Amino acid sequence: MDCPRCKGVMAQEVFEDLLDDTGNLSFNGWRCLTCGEILDPLIANNRGSHPMPLMGRARKKFAAQLN
Repeated sequence: MDCPRCKGVMAQEVFEDLLDDTGNLSFNGWRCLTCGEILDPLIANNRGSHPMPLMGRARKKFAAQLN
């Protein structure tokens, strides 16, 4: 698998999250050996479903969508 950030090699890893509120103490994911990017199914899903970025200030009223 190639890293989406730097196109480096990614290795599968088990991550531990003691503060997870779902009751899971660990999860499987991928870590880039070059830049350290972490990717798991939840991260990939959230990145795929984000809204279009806004150009402008933080206030939506004055922002314009990028096309």
